[in-house]
Amino acid sequence: MTNETMKAATARRYGGPEAMAIEDVPRPVPGPGQVLVKVAAFGVTRGDARIRGLDVPRGMGPMVRAVFGWTRPRRPVPGREVAGAIAALGAGLSGWDLGEPVLGITDGMSMGAGAEYCLITATKLLARRPPTLTPAEAAALPFGLMTAADFLIDQMGLQRGERLLVNGGSGAVGLAALWLGAHLGAEVTGVASPANHAAMLEAGAHKVADYAQTLPPGPFDAILDVAGTLPYAKAAPLLAPGGRLGVVTADLAGQIGAGLRPKRGAHRLCAGVIKETPAALARVLDLHAQGYRPEIAALPLAEIQEAHRRASSGHKRGNVVVVL
Repeated sequence: MTNETMKAATARRYGGPEAMAIEDVPRPVPGPGQVLVKVAAFGVTRGDARIRGLDVPRGMGPMVRAVFGWTRPRRPVPGREVAGAIAALGAGLSGWDLGEPVLGITDGMSMGAGAEYCLITATKLLARRPPTLTPAEAAALPFGLMTAADFLIDQMGLQRGERLLVNGGSGAVGLAALWLGAHLGAEVTGVASPANHAAMLEAGAHKVADYAQTLPPGPFDAILDVAGTLPYAKAAPLLAPGGRLGVVTADLAGQIGAGLRPKRGAHRLCAGVIKETPAALARVLDLHAQGYRPEIAALPLAEIQEAHRRASSGHKRGNVVVVL
């Protein structure tokens, strides 16, 4: 750290969106292998909101406290997805230029993206920002699409011509999954509130349904449960033989059960930690080059509480991004 300070969004306690504040905090200094990014935009995801509010699926609370702080957040500056420009290089680091536009994800659980400056290890989740993306779009790009690609491609092996249902199709992951499913050649149905049906159709869904009504009868070859409201007991009658259920959101018992017993008769459950690797980030950029653009709602730093309100609502459309 230096004596220089920066503006940052902070959460010094667990709580609702009102727990967010804007403070002057020390500006970080890049160590060996790190770059200091001058932040132009950062994402406020559902994950950020869950951590801030301890609003996590049943059984996950103790795990979240153990990782992020038992009585209060031990890393007060939240956020991981970021876009900006390189402001400084750590000792011995080459191959990057000062002022170069970049996007990335902060290291592990270090957080820290929600500020005027943040650190990223150059060999991890850092990439050059293509000129086809604005900084706000670039900050929104990795979260939803990386999750959707991990499930639909790596875990579920979605094939051309298969029938895909995305339950919770209007958020960052849901809209990305709708686009990716259609891009892969699947017949895609999205489920969300009627207010978001147009957005799902624009993203690539061939059919839409209201989450408050009876779900489409299927059969579906693949179901991606983003909302966490379609456990296997409810999904099984909708799945075709050989069908796969992707468990994006589930309580602790559901996650453990999917991991320990992924085979359920003629069906398979897919769950697990998303792979955050340089290759995964490169794939996201390649999919952008093939046509994907995230839907964003951009807010200024002064409205950080409103950004977290939207992320906490469970009904946001696409990605919430804060621009500096």
